[in-house]
Amino acid sequence: MSDRAAQRRPRTAGLDLHLGRLDGNVRASLTDAVRDAIRAGRLAPGTRMPSSRALAADLQVARNTVVRVYSELINEGWLTGLQGSGTKVSDRVAEFVEDQPRPADTRSRPGHDLRPGHPDLSSFPRDEWIRAVKKSIGAVPFEAFGYTDPHGRGELRDTLARYLTRARGLRAHAGNVVVCSGAAEGVRLVAAALAAAGVTRVAVEEFGLPTQHRTLADAGLETVPLAVDADGVDPSVLDGLPAVGAVLLTPSHQFPLGVALRYDRRAAIVEWARRRGALIVEDDYDGEFRYDRSPVGALQGLDRDHVLYLGTASKSLAPGLRLGWLVVPDRLVDAIVAQKGETEETVGFVNQLAMTEFVESGAYDRHIRAMRAQYRRRRRHLVETLARQAPDVRVAGTAAGLHVLLEQPGRSGSELVRRIAAEQLTVEPLDFFRHPGAASDRDGAVIGFAAPSPSGWSGVLESLVRALA
Repeated sequence: MSDRAAQRRPRTAGLDLHLGRLDGNVRASLTDAVRDAIRAGRLAPGTRMPSSRALAADLQVARNTVVRVYSELINEGWLTGLQGSGTKVSDRVAEFVEDQPRPADTRSRPGHDLRPGHPDLSSFPRDEWIRAVKKSIGAVPFEAFGYTDPHGRGELRDTLARYLTRARGLRAHAGNVVVCSGAAEGVRLVAAALAAAGVTRVAVEEFGLPTQHRTLADAGLETVPLAVDADGVDPSVLDGLPAVGAVLLTPSHQFPLGVALRYDRRAAIVEWARRRGALIVEDDYDGEFRYDRSPVGALQGLDRDHVLYLGTASKSLAPGLRLGWLVVPDRLVDAIVAQKGETEETVGFVNQLAMTEFVESGAYDRHIRAMRAQYRRRRRHLVETLARQAPDVRVAGTAAGLHVLLEQPGRSGSELVRRIAAEQLTVEPLDFFRHPGAASDRDGAVIGFAAPSPSGWSGVLESLVRALA
């Protein structure tokens, strides 16, 4: 076939179409099958049909049979056909379709989402990420397109180990890094491994992510709350808790209260883990973003044998990348990876390779510094504005992270949420993050200040002040 003839060949020639088995009179059976597919919504209005030649070959029938079926359905209004444009399902049949799926609602929701844990997605470094994808995918061997090592790509694990050692003070090497698809999967893997090892109880902070508590419960683990004060959790109570084999903490910036675990308590909790032979699970929730304090290194740097570190790119880049990592005590690496299964899908290799290049090129450090400066300005604007216009509001947890806790005398957290919602802003009450067994009576609203775009932030802050005035 000449190049010109190939260009004239209908673009629909290779489309696949499932019509089921044809019995008896092939022409009548095929006609009914197409009608049924349209009625059931399997062939939506506007769908291009395969060429008569291609469909005849797929069904192993004469081409003339398909041509006659198409002509009959066109005459009946089920299909339309134009010279040079092929055959497609008529737009006029939409009202006769039984289960036609409705188009997704693409309208943006009113207001702004100020729930914690949402970064500014408008500042995602698209150009740098695209360059990292192009450079890494262009040089990768073809073997990379196969099934991925459940540990994660070796290049990324090595790069993450060096980055985390440099930037967060970890004691990491490629062999004890396990790539996962975000914090949720990371906690699931750890919970399953703990349960498999015979652990039955895990201590958690009295305020934390309910999704993590549910993940632990789904693995058959009981959660025991630990009180949190201005210096973080008090590890002295752990010795009085029987059968606790692990503790889940956010020591660098407690979520959602925003305090850092004091240095002597950090040492004490590591010493408890050594005595008990227990595991500390360190969720470095948003440890890259600090403002008014010296860097707080990761707890894992104190003891690589009893602390398992969990980090992600969800806050630093975007949650949609589904990219996270565990730095695991050497003795537990195999147990953690075993929870993935031998063939379970992990993070796509393209994002793993792109992240490797993104870090190695220095783009990740530059992005972190830029976002740290942007979030610092935004947090300062928030604190100063509230101090002027709503002076009775207490703002806590401001030293780091992407959220603050607002407490207002005379107003409960649920009332604050209702007032803020009236300004078309979505926030969460502190009570949402309270463990059922928590003894604390603290109340308030947790406000994430990172998500609004830079251009929209001033308007968001004005709405928030109106709600609190």
